[in-house]
Amino acid sequence: MRVFSLPYVRCQLIAGLAAGAIALPAWCATTAVPTAAPISPAAAAPAPSPDGIALASPAAGATTEPSSPEAWGGERTGKESTLSDRVVAYEIAATLDPVAHTVEGRETLTWRNRSKVPVRAVYLHLYLNAFEGYESTFLSENRYPGFEFRSNVPIEDSDWGHIDLGAITQAGVAVPWIYVHPDGGPATDHTVVRLDLPAAVAPGASTALQIAFHDQLPRVIARTGYFGTFHLVGQWFPKIGVLELPGERGARQVQWNVHEFHLHSEFYADYGSYDVRLTVPKAYTVGATGEEQGPPVVAGDLVTHHFVQDDVHDFAWTADSRTAPVLEGEYRGEGSPVVKVRVLYPPEFANDAQPVLKATIDSLAYFSRTLGPYPYRTVTAVVPPFNATEAGGMEYPTFFTADSVRHPDEGTMGHFFLDFVTIHEFGHGYFYGILGSNEFEEPMLDEGLNEFWDMRMLRERKQRVYLGTRFTKLLGITPSLTGFDVERLGALRSDPSDPLGASSWNRLNSAGFGSVYSRTATTMRDLEDVVGHEALERAFKAYYARWKFRHPGIADLRESLAESTGQRALVEAVFAQQVYAVEKLDDSIEKFTSEEELPLAGTALVDGKRVETKQADVEKKIDDARAAWKKDHPNAAEGTGPFPFRTALTVRHRGVATPQDVVITFADGSTEKFVWDGKERWARFTWVKPVRAVSAQIDPEGHHGLEANVLDNSATIDADSSASRRWGGDAAALLQSLFTALGSL
Repeated sequence: MRVFSLPYVRCQLIAGLAAGAIALPAWCATTAVPTAAPISPAAAAPAPSPDGIALASPAAGATTEPSSPEAWGGERTGKESTLSDRVVAYEIAATLDPVAHTVEGRETLTWRNRSKVPVRAVYLHLYLNAFEGYESTFLSENRYPGFEFRSNVPIEDSDWGHIDLGAITQAGVAVPWIYVHPDGGPATDHTVVRLDLPAAVAPGASTALQIAFHDQLPRVIARTGYFGTFHLVGQWFPKIGVLELPGERGARQVQWNVHEFHLHSEFYADYGSYDVRLTVPKAYTVGATGEEQGPPVVAGDLVTHHFVQDDVHDFAWTADSRTAPVLEGEYRGEGSPVVKVRVLYPPEFANDAQPVLKATIDSLAYFSRTLGPYPYRTVTAVVPPFNATEAGGMEYPTFFTADSVRHPDEGTMGHFFLDFVTIHEFGHGYFYGILGSNEFEEPMLDEGLNEFWDMRMLRERKQRVYLGTRFTKLLGITPSLTGFDVERLGALRSDPSDPLGASSWNRLNSAGFGSVYSRTATTMRDLEDVVGHEALERAFKAYYARWKFRHPGIADLRESLAESTGQRALVEAVFAQQVYAVEKLDDSIEKFTSEEELPLAGTALVDGKRVETKQADVEKKIDDARAAWKKDHPNAAEGTGPFPFRTALTVRHRGVATPQDVVITFADGSTEKFVWDGKERWARFTWVKPVRAVSAQIDPEGHHGLEANVLDNSATIDADSSASRRWGGDAAALLQSLFTALGSL
């Protein structure tokens, strides 16, 4: 998921570049939402579970202890009969009413108890209840100062959505249930329920629950819902939480990892099998997770599509009567099955279909090559229609929604964002899908690492973020930045608020959560610069191979990086400073001088007698020496002479201590290169050489993208106005072009 809508991202980019020098355009204004005092998070503690199994802490975040080798059934070697250790199976039959925007569902949920203790209660997520009213945890947090969800689509009357439970039985016996609040959210939140089972599930045994449910889809305001005939049906069925065992993601006891649906949290679930039948009117095109089983079955005005997918942890689908003819392609790659790729799109965004197809197939090739082969047979990409932007930028296994761009012309911002969102949402299929990261507690493992890998792919493609429009492109004006440059703009370098490893909801504000994307990407890029491209990629391949289908924690990522790069001390320092804590990196050149070491007036002992050298004598000695030098060296370079030069450099850091490369360049082209270990708050270095220094630079190769202010990382002895002349010239050229264009109207 992209934390903000793309128009918002574009506004942030413009704001960052303008740095307040220009007013933002009107389309950058965010939509107002009803304001209220923050709702107290206090709620009644969950009623004690009949089996005494604990819930994961509301304060859970980055794991510090690596998971055990046996976690989640042990490493998947490829010799097993299934890709994952399947814990759950869903058989669902659902019927869409596209006029009322409802779904009637029946579900058989079969769950296996992996623990060594009997389980007498299970927990289900009812995510759709986040949209039943402003007093849900999700919409309560949306009203906190500094919090917003992407573009904050206003909610009008009758836009609400919810999921109601019907009859629930276990072996024909009714199952009682109650709403619970694992994170201490408002008592009015209904996104988690506990089912008290009539019959306990013995260790290693399974149970089947029959569940009837009714969905009222919301108008698309966040992730799921409808607009017109378009329906994106995500997080729509009762979904069981995850029972974690000791040694899995830091758990020290058997515990249910189940959290309320927070504003910025996403999902975490067990791997298993989905067998889903979707009934819709005949005129509707359906796309979904998994493979369709044979042709649809027609019954009167309705048609039923049957989808099956094993070894995934979620299922989503879309249905729309306005979908244009589906665009199809395929991917063939070593280690993967033949992958059928489908793009569903509305007529108004027909120009988006081919770029989305190409970016998806390119992503299949890149992620398969740099992480591991794609294991499934399908990928479905959906381009949302006009006015359903909030349905874009969402990911589910083998299924995602892309961006909607009016003019995806090469060399424009629209083209970049269409490609980027496609790559990003496909990439979730690895970091959220195949690796099964816990997006509640450790969003860095999904959003952050995925953002980093996306930018690596765009860097390999040599694809840049073009800041212009179709109009500026016609004028020949195509300013651009690299993807990692854009990530630096959003990394909160000057005032970071939250550790990268913090949970999705324990954040200062939405910007703090947004930094999970950009700050992780920047931190990982910095690490890659130091350990090397090949070593970093080797480490991620090892991480993927070890933890696919197994739900790793942040400590497992740390260990994979430390072991595979061979630089444990460096990796652990980065995690200590930026993942488990948050530190600003802000090194600067405090003072830089290079001056001649001239004779000085004063007294000295000569042969036991004190002799005075007067100022006039000193000045004559200096003049004579310079005249003789000039005569003997008529072509001497600037910055050389009869006297040596003392160069002094004072450096300072106002943030975390980080080793920095420093380079001093002298007038004859020679350099002094060294590493400032950064252990002191400041340090002074001096050289006495027969040549004057010209410039000094900290981090000359730009390894530290987290640096808060790069402008004070370099200094010259003489003023250099070339940069200001260049920018002034560029600005003048832009204005001249604009005036010429206006004059031709």
